[in-house]
Amino acid sequence: MLKRFLAALTLGLVAFTAQAADYEVLSKPGRVDKPGMIEVREFFWYGCPHCYHLEPHVATWLKTKPANVNFVRTPAALNPVWEQNARGYYTAETLGILEKTHGPLFQAIQVGRQRLFDKESLTRFYAGFGANPANFGNLYDSFAISGKVAQGKALAQQYGLDGVPAVVVNGKYLVKGSDAKVMATVNELIAKERLAMAKKK
Repeated sequence: MLKRFLAALTLGLVAFTAQAADYEVLSKPGRVDKPGMIEVREFFWYGCPHCYHLEPHVATWLKTKPANVNFVRTPAALNPVWEQNARGYYTAETLGILEKTHGPLFQAIQVGRQRLFDKESLTRFYAGFGANPANFGNLYDSFAISGKVAQGKALAQQYGLDGVPAVVVNGKYLVKGSDAKVMATVNELIAKERLAMAKKK
């Protein structure tokens, strides 16, 4: 009887540990872009294979994303190399070509094994999607883009990120992983936040 009890207790602890590993509560909650909405912020790097594997799950989730949820992608600039891709991301966003380049850049790096990690190579890549090389280069080094990179870097530091992919829900919960379970956990946390917001009304 005692053995069965201890076995059940052990299984319960294992199950609890597995559940707790889905996400962690951040010690320092961060700001959200649109107060009143539940924010889901994905931190990623184009050179990260795990981020690439998470992308299809994010794309599927976005098709059924609740209306009161604001999804934000943030290119993590955790080191000088990653910062180059972050600059390219925000430059493409400013030029209005982000949607048509986001997936292809992942493909070029992860499948095509192209080393697109500096200003010169990124300028050539985005030029293939209509970006004027001179305009792209000037914007890439601009104060506006530097500001966006700095904001993303500050958030990553505040959340204590040491790697990617990482998804932060409403500035409070950190979810890590690269499979469908990540977005399932995100949905659970969205429901948790929605309930908490309803109680405040």
